[in-house]
Amino acid sequence: MARTVQLNNVDHRDLRVNTGRGVALGDAVMWAITFPAEFRNVQAHYPIVFGKSADGEFQPLALFGFTEGQNLFLQGDRWDATYIPLTIERQPFLIGRSVDELLMHIDLDHPRVGNARGEALFLPHGGTSAYLEHASSVLNTIHQGLQGTAPFVAALLQHDLLEPFVLDIRLDDGSDNRLSGYYTINEERLRVLDGEAFAALGRAGHLEAIYMMLASVVRFRDLIERVNRAAAAGR
Repeated sequence: MARTVQLNNVDHRDLRVNTGRGVALGDAVMWAITFPAEFRNVQAHYPIVFGKSADGEFQPLALFGFTEGQNLFLQGDRWDATYIPLTIERQPFLIGRSVDELLMHIDLDHPRVGNARGEALFLPHGGTSAYLEHASSVLNTIHQGLQGTAPFVAALLQHDLLEPFVLDIRLDDGSDNRLSGYYTINEERLRVLDGEAFAALGRAGHLEAIYMMLASVVRFRDLIERVNRAAAAGR
């Protein structure tokens, strides 16, 4: 369970964050939340789909696997992709809020956090380290990026462009598998949108994100190949 506190250079002056990769560091996850401004980088490696949050809101996700806890990009202590979604990269830091002020928080129970090894958060005399400055920048990018999710989803719903999908997969070992419970963009409805609706999506900046999502579908082939390779290797 998370134990989040506001970060400060007195109570947390000796904390370090392990920036390595591995199951023990919390990287065994099936997906990560993403946002439209990140789609260009994400689609180069991962399928982008929509899931539903606990309160029923649509949220875009970068998929790493087909089952809970399966990260097909995690190869021992290495993440096998040149881009890692920012909501993974930001761990163990979070954004907190005090009235209208955004504050940096840290999960003290996160497996990356300790005193023995990793990147220092603060300099000997209390200033912030280059690593912590980078982490703050990542959090700010996430915060700004997530502001674009609600209008993007609203536009897709307005034009009835979201649909559930089922992906049936037969692996090399002959087993049949199914991915369900997620949503994607209905390409046929997109193609028949009238000119004004299409133009409105363009003016709002949503068309790029739509096409990035559609392009990311080919990344399912990579996920399937990774499952087959893992099975062949006995992992």
